[in-house]
Amino acid sequence: MNKYGFFRVGACSPDVRPGDVEYNCKEICRHLESLAEAGCKLAVFPELSISGYTPADLFRQTLLLDKVEENITSLAKQTAGKDMIAIIGAPLCSDNKLYNCAVYLADGKILGVTPKTFLPNTNEFYEKRWFFSASDNHSPEIAICGQNYPFGTNLLIEKDGVKISAEICEDLWAPVPPSSFASMCGADIVANLSATNELIGKHSYLMSLIKHQSAACRCGYVYASAGRGESSTDLVYTGNAIIAEDGVVLAHSERFLKGERMVFADIDVERLRNERRNTSSFGDCASIHHNNCILIRTSYNENKIAESVPDIKRPIDAHPFVPSSKERLFEHCEEILEIQSAGLEQRLSVTNCKNLVVGLSGGLDSTLAILVAHRAFKSLGLDLKGIHAITMPGFGTTDRTYQNALMLIKRLGVSGKEISIVPSVSQHFQDIEHDINIHNVTYENGQARERTQILMDYANKVNGMVLGTGDLSELALGWCTYNGDQMSMYGVNASVPKTLVRHLVSCVAESVDDKALRDCLRDIVDTPISPELIPANPDGSIEQKTEDLVGPYELHDFFLFNVLRYAFSPQKIEALAIKAFESVYSPETIHHWLLTFYRRFFSQQFKRSCMPDGPKVGSVCLSPRGDWRMPSDASARLWLESLEQ
Repeated sequence: MNKYGFFRVGACSPDVRPGDVEYNCKEICRHLESLAEAGCKLAVFPELSISGYTPADLFRQTLLLDKVEENITSLAKQTAGKDMIAIIGAPLCSDNKLYNCAVYLADGKILGVTPKTFLPNTNEFYEKRWFFSASDNHSPEIAICGQNYPFGTNLLIEKDGVKISAEICEDLWAPVPPSSFASMCGADIVANLSATNELIGKHSYLMSLIKHQSAACRCGYVYASAGRGESSTDLVYTGNAIIAEDGVVLAHSERFLKGERMVFADIDVERLRNERRNTSSFGDCASIHHNNCILIRTSYNENKIAESVPDIKRPIDAHPFVPSSKERLFEHCEEILEIQSAGLEQRLSVTNCKNLVVGLSGGLDSTLAILVAHRAFKSLGLDLKGIHAITMPGFGTTDRTYQNALMLIKRLGVSGKEISIVPSVSQHFQDIEHDINIHNVTYENGQARERTQILMDYANKVNGMVLGTGDLSELALGWCTYNGDQMSMYGVNASVPKTLVRHLVSCVAESVDDKALRDCLRDIVDTPISPELIPANPDGSIEQKTEDLVGPYELHDFFLFNVLRYAFSPQKIEALAIKAFESVYSPETIHHWLLTFYRRFFSQQFKRSCMPDGPKVGSVCLSPRGDWRMPSDASARLWLESLEQ
């Protein structure tokens, strides 16, 4: 495991000739060399790969079994000098019983052997004709070429601090796979040596099993299955090689291609351990079902930590809050809108409130808020005129956002009111003796607080409540005015990140029949993000662009997700961001905005500590009542120094 917690693994399906042990071993050795050159620390081969899975009654031949033992010893020697563990499949005898086994090889020797627990014995499978189950074994050791080695399903092999276990094919398909217990004993990565034949629909079910088991166990899962060389008589094998992590497939081979298959990827062991630590049910389950495991450590390069930035071999999502699939994105957005609407409906129902007051700027956040309010009112059968959209033009309001706000009011059929804040704010500046030509924080926050005062007082007038518009990204950065736009009676966007707000508004735009409304929403999506607190340019365009001041929201959302969801270190987040945005931002730019993120995230906690209620829509949320508790005066020094070093 390197300094960022990555551990490179490989799964391969070499060409196999059933019964030709020496040929199979040469193929395994060839693949071992390739995986070692790729920097893999773990190489997983298919079930019974040394003999082939399909020799059938040849498994009863002493010559075949003796040749397997002899060649396992030779294969073990091939791992000498290689910084990796190899797990191969082999038929092995113990106490006059034949077992279908996974054999761990490293440092030029055999480390241990795990037998298969669940033997399929229906339809095309009849393994019980030749093999015994692990449950029939009563010996902790197995002899191979006269030497005894640890033998059992309770083996954990540790390399560079990473713990590895193995199960075999059908074990995964059982109601409670052996890997469940191994993971609760500390296995970070599970290898599955398999020989799964192809049937209609079976592959998709297999993928779902692998994703589910890796998610349930919070583990990495490396699956290698028998290939075309096993395809004889009635069955076809295609050599699946699949690597998954916590419910997500990192790499997989293509099916029905000729030749061997090989894939490799970096499993994020640090992330998996953080997930286990933060998931109380995992620890509780491990306490209930704790088993005693035998830990076997490799000696080569033990505990060595790589210091260089790795060439990361895994997909890194630059926009973790936004699904990459267009179809999934639409479903995702619809689900979020339903959650937001349902939360608002409940608040309106229990308070018997029939009037909402929304500050409508013509920007993204307030647009999303009024769209959610519109949906909630329609669902409850309330009069849409009970939604009071107030546009409050000020010194920096542009005609573009102003006209879009008016269009929204008109097309949504809600009540609209325009209240200019220029006179009241100008008077206020006189009262506090602030020069109106000095565009500093006083100038900006004075406008934000005046708008909030108008909304609150108007809500009192109509016996309603103020609907907050601020989003998750703004809360993370503290890009809101304390006791200004930071405050409301229900923050409907509080857990929606900025990168997703755009898509939510776009989703509504594409689903409405009203062309004028659709065009308006599309233009709002295309409008630069701005609080519009500074006077516009001479040509009327927006002068104050948020992302020029605090940084790109796509970067900050990436930082936020990895800080809160996975608790990664600043250096690791920087390395991931450099990889994810390598064609978009320079490393220097990423470093600069990551420092900005940490400074603002720590210093602005006081605004989040008293944020209003709002519906949680995703796994990352900053509610001080549920998801994020931090002292308002917590020090950022450790994190900033870590980055500056």
